[in-house]
Amino acid sequence: MISTKYFGLGLVLLVLLIQRAASATNIDYGVALSKSLRYYQGQRSGKLLPTQSVQWRGDSGLRDGSDNGIDLVGGYYDAGDNVKFGFPMAYTITVLAWGVVEFEQKFSSKNELENALEAIKWGTDYIIKAHPQPNILYAQVGDGDSDHACWQRPEDMTTPRTSYKIDAQHPGSDLAAETSAALAASSIAFAKSNANYSSLLLTHAKQLFDFAKSSRGLYSDSIPVAQKFYKSRGDEDELLWAASWLYRATNNGSYMDYIGSVEDTGDIRTSFSWDDKYLGVQLFITKMVLEDKLAYDGNWADYRDSFEEFICNLVQEGSDNVKRSPGGLNWWQPWNNLQYTSAATLIATIYSKYLATAKTSIDCYGENIRPKDLVAFAKSQVDYILGSNPKNMSYMVGYGTNYPKQIHHRGASIVSIKKDPTPVNCQEGFANWYNKNADDPNVLDGAVVGGPSDTDEYTDARSNYEQSEPTLTNNAPLVGVLAKLV
Repeated sequence: MISTKYFGLGLVLLVLLIQRAASATNIDYGVALSKSLRYYQGQRSGKLLPTQSVQWRGDSGLRDGSDNGIDLVGGYYDAGDNVKFGFPMAYTITVLAWGVVEFEQKFSSKNELENALEAIKWGTDYIIKAHPQPNILYAQVGDGDSDHACWQRPEDMTTPRTSYKIDAQHPGSDLAAETSAALAASSIAFAKSNANYSSLLLTHAKQLFDFAKSSRGLYSDSIPVAQKFYKSRGDEDELLWAASWLYRATNNGSYMDYIGSVEDTGDIRTSFSWDDKYLGVQLFITKMVLEDKLAYDGNWADYRDSFEEFICNLVQEGSDNVKRSPGGLNWWQPWNNLQYTSAATLIATIYSKYLATAKTSIDCYGENIRPKDLVAFAKSQVDYILGSNPKNMSYMVGYGTNYPKQIHHRGASIVSIKKDPTPVNCQEGFANWYNKNADDPNVLDGAVVGGPSDTDEYTDARSNYEQSEPTLTNNAPLVGVLAKLV
């Protein structure tokens, strides 16, 4: 790759695009957007809608919550397993709603707004059920260890469906705040089409934020079974994130006062993810500064400076650039890297919009980064994911012809219950399906897998879960980016 020490960002991106021009010419962002939303139908738990288009799926988890006498039917399975993890699910809903809030007209122009809102509502309907009282929130259904010990369709589950909650005595301010952010962002997304539902979401969002502030503590400490899978590292970012969304939803200055009262601005982050929302907060404050609603001084300046340093690192013009594969993919870690790539790409895409509105750019150590440069960066990452890469492989299942065919996903890898209703027991699934060296019998359209290594290598095998497992969090940021690019 050409060093940015001698060439500007624009030239580097141009070279990358030229190198992959042949495959990039066939990329259809509209098709990818449709499929990325369709993926969430494949992850649904509960009683499916008559309009369900992913026909190989059936009803499942219909007794969820019964162990605690509460209806927890619905929501989304997390990844290739059958557990409903509340922390990444809430983040997923926040990010899906964020994409709609920023690019609503783009979704509408492609007739995807209704599908996007439906994907959000499947999650928010479940969250409302999971929040039966102001200071109670159900955080998880199913146990990761017992679930992962079996390979079964969700329709056949024989593993325990234990439900776990946080409350004042067992706090989870990180989870409560992230769930508040999800509902506040969703309330904005639904404001035009369903005012009553929007108001209901906002009521729950306010209650959850108050709960988070009054009962501090990490949810994964209160619910130890979550620690191996989604252990939280802190709650300050989620509290700030929730306050940011509540301010956007209400224009109530008390939420800005809360942000202003917190000294920790997050410093320079390395990623945006289900466990680290500081970049989202920094972007929100930067937006407010660009709009002259906040002065560029003190902590507000720290937020913006830290955020723009991340952007510089992201586009390879910073002091600590994000690692990039030889083929041009921004890369963070071996396990499920594309969740970080897609999240960072959404951050850059939204910032390009804010910069364009403010008619400005940012300076990265003497290199002028304009809105169109950030869009070009986003396009380079999306194009890579959709097949413009050294392996000419799309990492979105069902997009194109060369995509992962043996993904680490129970439902996709086992014959549909609609074709063969014979129950698949716990270990039989491993023997007859997991270890079967054959393409998945069901195509989980739109699923974005973990993705390739830092050398652009990928092994299409169910056992290669670090690379081949799709998750809710992989897709969510990409939905908004695709809407922008169509």
